[in-house]
Amino acid sequence: MTDERLFALQRRERLLDELWRHGSLRVRDMARTLEVSELTIRRDIAALAARGLLTRVHGGATLPTDLDPVRRHRPAATPFTIGMVVPSLDYYWPQIVSGARSAAVALGVQIQLRGSSYDQAEDRRQISRLISAQQVQGLLLAPNLEGEGLDEMIDWIGDLPVPAILVERQISRWTPTPRQLGWVRSDHALGLEMAVRHLHEHGHRRIGLVLSKGSPTSAHLAQGWHKACAELGLPGEFVVRESVALDVPGHREIIRGILRRCRTSRITALIVHSDPDAMSVAQYLAEQGLAIPGDMAMVSYDDEVAHLAEPAMTAIRPPKSRVGRLAVEMMVSRLRAGRRHPAQRVLVLPELILRNSSVKRAAGV
Repeated sequence: MTDERLFALQRRERLLDELWRHGSLRVRDMARTLEVSELTIRRDIAALAARGLLTRVHGGATLPTDLDPVRRHRPAATPFTIGMVVPSLDYYWPQIVSGARSAAVALGVQIQLRGSSYDQAEDRRQISRLISAQQVQGLLLAPNLEGEGLDEMIDWIGDLPVPAILVERQISRWTPTPRQLGWVRSDHALGLEMAVRHLHEHGHRRIGLVLSKGSPTSAHLAQGWHKACAELGLPGEFVVRESVALDVPGHREIIRGILRRCRTSRITALIVHSDPDAMSVAQYLAEQGLAIPGDMAMVSYDDEVAHLAEPAMTAIRPPKSRVGRLAVEMMVSRLRAGRRHPAQRVLVLPELILRNSSVKRAAGV
């Protein structure tokens, strides 16, 4: 194999990696990153598109969708508009929105985005705005399904005049709604299992879990925790439900109490949700002269900013971009098929990203 061919393969692997991480790429940005011409990147994209590995769009590429494979005759774009309501526009959710928009571009549909909060009243307000405008044919929703009013919220969504798919949310297996709701979300329980098993493989037999207080993800993470501990024969009682990020009042006292419990329980590794909380714990450990992973191994859950920690944090990365893409694909499939299309409920597997916070480096490395 010639060097030129080898370099082409390496570039294309980088392009595909970028696509799977973010759902889309721009020719200009990748040319700058890989230090090659834009023409070279366009040729790489054309070669990958010919193999059905991506979809070419103006100025870049997106991942191919299940509804839009490479064909001799590309179907005409479907003029659907899909409303999307997410609880945050600054953490976790931007990658989901990016994935949804990439799929929308590939499928020729429009996305109308609304930001909400973790509040049912605000969710209803934003959803109602989209419905009253009479411009959307479907909805992708991430409402607050915690606490009181859950049944009423589900019934209300089920009675909307357009179909809805939940994103990073799910309901019980059966609900008495006129239209059974579908959903697509990350398999957070399995992601937590991956973290436990990773630490177990590296010799840790006493592991602790710190869950972000009030997060809708916590219930799934706790489920994965208890399952993994039971299967591996590990003690599973060390579970703390507290938010300890740097902007949380009194976070240092909370962390001090957690570490005091760690010493008492002889905990050697912590799994922390989410990245800001994990980084806050790591910073406190460093202030106390404790080494990571020597004195305490750590794994973060989310992988939004875990790579910025010192040391860089091993993390479980939910497939956020892929969740957004699948939500749009599912909705377009449903809109094309009409009322007879069955609801789908999809789990997408997270990924373990290995860095320096969970594995001791060999001497001299």
